This record gives sequence, structure tokens and C-alpha cells, in this order.
Amino acid sequence: MQTLPARYYTDPNVFRQEMESFFCRMWVCAGRADTIPNPGDYFVREVAGENIMILRDSSGEVRAFYDVCRHRGTRMCQAPEGNFGNRILCPYHGWTYGLDGRLLGAPHMEGVGFRREDYPLIPVYTGLWDGHIFIHLAENPQPLETQLAGLPQKFAAWRMGELRLHRRLFYDLKANWKLFILNYNECLHCPVVHLALNRLTDYLGADNEPPSPSYVGGAMGFRDGAETMSFDGKKRREFLPGLNEQERRKVYYYSIYPNMLLSLNPDYMMIHTLWPKAVDRTEIICEFYFDPAEMAKPDFYAADAIEFWDAVNREDWHIVEMSQAGIQSRAYRPGPYSNRELLLYAFDRLVLEREREAAAQRDHSAGLKI
Repeated sequence: MQTLPARYYTDPNVFRQEMESFFCRMWVCAGRADTIPNPGDYFVREVAGENIMILRDSSGEVRAFYDVCRHRGTRMCQAPEGNFGNRILCPYHGWTYGLDGRLLGAPHMEGVGFRREDYPLIPVYTGLWDGHIFIHLAENPQPLETQLAGLPQKFAAWRMGELRLHRRLFYDLKANWKLFILNYNECLHCPVVHLALNRLTDYLGADNEPPSPSYVGGAMGFRDGAETMSFDGKKRREFLPGLNEQERRKVYYYSIYPNMLLSLNPDYMMIHTLWPKAVDRTEIICEFYFDPAEMAKPDFYAADAIEFWDAVNREDWHIVEMSQAGIQSRAYRPGPYSNRELLLYAFDRLVLEREREAAAQRDHSAGLKI
């Protein structure tokens, strides 16, 4: 078992292929439904170079469209989030669209045989899982439930759809997106990199489940006396409703491919979403969700969790950027994995498998053209 060759982290051509095979052919976690509660609310995500607008329509449904005007291709969203009102307006020539994507107005198109119904916004498939919004750029994707496999049942007790956003952190980092997934799925670095975290959980005590083609993960129990992930390990909020005694004593860490890192604590939920920008650059959004009943209390306090994880994040980001820098060296050679890095090896195998599938598809398409 060895790590991947350097080109998987440094070659722009490999990066473009991965954006197609992972981010255009899998369900991608875009955000949360509670962040767009009202008709016209929207946010934008860039997926494999495509701007995708995710919005709430007038009937309350979540929809997604390519941010491309059907007139001359202009992007229409001038802010990363906001409210469209009751229609989407192109800032170039004033074409307007309904929140359902229908073209409503197209100035100066008289006398050219033009039909508005032929030019709606190009839709993107959407799916919902317990408050999480997923989008899929393929034309005929498999159901979201197929990709999630057993996760909805596994995490039903957390009632994630009922939790609400409290804080969002942004990071812009100089490393390949896959290195963040590898780092997230092992704690062998914890005694060296995360001194505060390592006091709370046993870095060798992870209870991992067998790798799946669409996710990997497991749980880690608290050390004696710790109750949650914070600098002192003391719980300042009630447990999330619905958790049993076993679930209250662990933290669950799952990488849901290609871009969602789900961290379920006994008293809050943390989510990282990865947004690759280049072969050596990744933006990460980190969000903290709490029980709204706790958030409504006058003495609600969340800084313990946020400050702790921001510090841990920055420790991770620093070491991952150092890893990227080392892999870019001419001295780098694939190194050996230990038996405690099986989740990482499984992810590498998935990367290679999707590369082979993409090559086979290209060969097939070339054969059809001939």
C-alpha cells in the first residue's frame, strides 16, 4: 500500500479530470436548506468551474440552475448570496426569469421568430438529505439515496434538518482537495499536530466502518471526563435531542465524497465543504449548527466549539499545505501506508478507479466517432 504519485496533486490535467469524474458525476453537498428560508433567497456555488445558483422558489421548493443567461451567456449573480425578489434579472440586457427558471421577459426580441418558452434557465438536479442540499451536474444522475447508502438511517437520531446555522468560517488554502480528505480520515498526526484535540480523544481509538464507494468514516470516543470537543472538553449545552447514551459519548467523523466532511458531536454539528479552485488551491467553508432550542436561551454560548475547531482547522491547514509543498518537490516518491491508514488507501483506490472509468468512457466515445 503506497501513496499516489505526485501528479495526482500537481498536474492540472489530472485535476480537470477529477473535477469531471468526482464533482460533475457525483452528488455534491452545496449547503443547507435553512440558509434559504424565503422565496427568492439564493446562494451561489462554483462546481468544476461552473457557477450554480441554488434558490428557494415561490412554492417553497429548492431549485438550482446554471448561472448563465440564455441571451448571451452572462452570469447573473453579482453577489454570493442574497434574495432575487420574485424574479431573476440579467444585469446585461435585462432578460428576466421566474424563480422556476422560466423566461419571463426578453426585451427587443420582436420579429425574429423568438419564443420565450424555448429559453428557460438550464436546470441542475437537486436533492435533500435531512436539511443538506445536494446538486448533480449530470443529465441523468442516480438518486441521491443511492449515493448516501446507509447514512440517512445511521444519522437519523441527530435530526440534522432541525439544527440551525450559528457561525460560518471561510478558508482559502494552497493544497489539492484530496489532501484535505486524507488528513480528515486519520488521527495518527493528532499527537504531533493537535495537542489540544489529542487530550480529548484517543488517537488510536477510532471505530471505523468498512469503506464505501461514496463515503468513509467512523467514531471516536471521549477520554475520561471529556464531554464534547472544546479546549476544556466541558459541555455547555444540552445534548442534541434524540441521541442515546452511546451516541452522546462519541464524535462521528465521515467524509461523504466528493466534498462533505461531516462532524457530529453530542451537542452540535460541524460541516466542512471543499471547493477546489485549482490543482493546488482549495476553498473550504466550515459551518457550525446547533439545536434552535439551545440557541434561543439567553445564556447560549458557542464560542468554545468555534474557537476550538478554528484552531484545529488552522493546524490541519498548515500541515496540509506543507504536505502539498513537499509533494511538489522533485524528491517526492510514493511512500508506504500503515495498517492504520486503510481509509486513506481506500480513497486512493477510488481515485484510481474513477480515473480508469473516465479513460474507458473517453475511449468508448472516440470509438463511436470513428
